[in-house]
Amino acid sequence: MFAEERKTEILQLVKIGNPVTVTSLSQRFGVSESTVRRDLQELEDNGLIQRTHGGAISVQTGFEMSFQEKEVRFLTEKQQIATLAANLVNDGETVLIDSGTTTLEIARLLRSKKITVATNSMDIAQVFSDDAGVETVLLGGTLRKNTRALVGYLTNDALRKMYFDKVFLAANGIDAEFGITTPNLTEAETKRYMLQAGKEKILVADHSKIGQRSLCRICGLEEIDLLITDKGINDADDQQLGALVRIMTQTIL
Repeated sequence: MFAEERKTEILQLVKIGNPVTVTSLSQRFGVSESTVRRDLQELEDNGLIQRTHGGAISVQTGFEMSFQEKEVRFLTEKQQIATLAANLVNDGETVLIDSGTTTLEIARLLRSKKITVATNSMDIAQVFSDDAGVETVLLGGTLRKNTRALVGYLTNDALRKMYFDKVFLAANGIDAEFGITTPNLTEAETKRYMLQAGKEKILVADHSKIGQRSLCRICGLEEIDLLITDKGINDADDQQLGALVRIMTQTIL
């Protein structure tokens, strides 16, 4: 099989909607994993797929990576964002933390603070399970297994009865015109209730989310008090988004 035929078949497999792995493609085509990685890189360079840790997915905006796939993408940047976010939290505050891989990094840095944390993430609640200083509230709801988030009627009903000093929100897409987005309708609704429950609304997202749109709009950027991202944001996006929301990419002395 020629390289172009191989890449065409890879593209067809990805478009079906399931992620593909380097190992499975190597076995399927009888070529080395390094050859497969070159094929995937060329397809990504042409905007036809999106590479992930160990494979690739479709570039369609409605497609949603698994929690495990998201967790390893831009991990260093997420940890940098988490450091900035955690430094904003003071003892005695009430904090609502959205489910997500960046917010999970924030939670890990909030251990030992004397705060109250509410979350719709079992993973984040587990971070504080043996932390005597952090009072932890796990919101009920329907579990979305792909994102490991509790969402829906029960979650929203609980949020209607609560109010927090700070809300840390996660999202899949940030676009100056369309706003903040996520692929799932139910999750988008729960995120809107989260924003209504907070005094200070803080969006945390690495630079790969900027300029992207997912299916469901959560809110406009002007409804957010602060966007914390990493230094990978380009000057054009920084200027365009900065006209709508305050942006933090490094500690302000």
